[in-house]
Amino acid sequence: MADAALRLRDLVGQLLGVPLPVRIRAWDGSEAGPPDAPALVVRNRRAVRRLLFNPGELGLARAWVAGDLDIDGDLYTALDLISGLVWERGEDARTLFQALRDPEVRSAVRGLLALAGPPLPPAPPPEEIRRARGHLHTRRSDKRAISHHYDVGNGFYEIVLGPSMVYSCAYWEAPEPGGTLELAQRDKLDLVCRKLDLRAGQRLLDVGCGWGSMAIHAAREYGVSVVGITLSQEQAAYARKRVADEGLTDRVEIRVQDYRDVSDGPYDAVSSIGMAEHVGAERYLEYAEVLLKLLKPGGRLLNHQIARRPQRDESAYDLDEFIDAYVFPDGELAPLGTTVTMLERAGFEVRDVEPIREHYAHTLRRWVANLEAQWQRAVRLAGPGRARVWRLYMAACALAFERNRIGVNQVLAVRTTESGASGLPLRSRTWN
Repeated sequence: MADAALRLRDLVGQLLGVPLPVRIRAWDGSEAGPPDAPALVVRNRRAVRRLLFNPGELGLARAWVAGDLDIDGDLYTALDLISGLVWERGEDARTLFQALRDPEVRSAVRGLLALAGPPLPPAPPPEEIRRARGHLHTRRSDKRAISHHYDVGNGFYEIVLGPSMVYSCAYWEAPEPGGTLELAQRDKLDLVCRKLDLRAGQRLLDVGCGWGSMAIHAAREYGVSVVGITLSQEQAAYARKRVADEGLTDRVEIRVQDYRDVSDGPYDAVSSIGMAEHVGAERYLEYAEVLLKLLKPGGRLLNHQIARRPQRDESAYDLDEFIDAYVFPDGELAPLGTTVTMLERAGFEVRDVEPIREHYAHTLRRWVANLEAQWQRAVRLAGPGRARVWRLYMAACALAFERNRIGVNQVLAVRTTESGASGLPLRSRTWN
């Protein structure tokens, strides 16, 4: 009799102490659980072994990326239901060890071991980054991390991001029904330019320039000269071609360069859009100080950055296992207050903070829809594992923004003159 799903449902529910909120569909064709809920498809016994050897987020991620687990039904609903059991329980190794003292829990673990088959840990999927020893956020480690994230083929990013090729939160007037992703991304780029008060003839440094969209927009629409820097060879090649196609090679230079190596200031303005998450806590003050020195007195910085919620004990902050292993190696999120403090310690005056959290949720849902609409092409370009990484990552992040677990903010800061002048209007929200 095929009963793997029923056994999984009962054993996992016994282990967690609460009923599973999703349906289970197992490799033997059996199903168990709420009939109207999305189904967690357990394709083979290897999925159970992954969860046993790495209980929690990393085990689930490995099983998902390898194709051992899947979702049948609405992905967002399933992730929302599962997140309450994994991401919000806050269980550490000590808590799990204490739970194993319970005879019922030990019994459930033995049952899962019997169901999982040979007690050997499956190898991680090849998409999981292999860690190099040494300090984080050196020039070498940052270049390696950026390459892992971005050098997966520009064609894949064309599918996900659409024609705008902007990989950061768009700025929506209204996401439905008429607002397009391309228009919302253009509005975001233009908002950044207006906050920086760009004028013809000025110099702009775009830190983490991606595929060149901000540099091109600023040069074409505002007449500025732009230096865009990235650590990704593939991004740089793509951006340079776009610049040439736009006829802007006299005003836009794209470099493969670390921000710590830029030495041709001063600039009138600096944009850093979705890049500071890569900097790391131990390097953030240095990052802010470097940007300050690159600005002329009165120059402005627009820092567009994802933020996490502060913890009571900040020393207990850990990197997200799935994102660190598969998406943003060594990426770190900081609370908004920490970012503002670091900018001020470096010498900036912070003049405006605009939270745009809901905008990122809308953006991510559009990216997921783009990926799903061209799924087979995405798989051909990047491989099934990489495509599955991005589908899970973006959908989970959309929910995180919607549920206020993380946010994103545009922070406008200025290097004031020696006399203290900021050069900003009294009512800066008008963005003249």
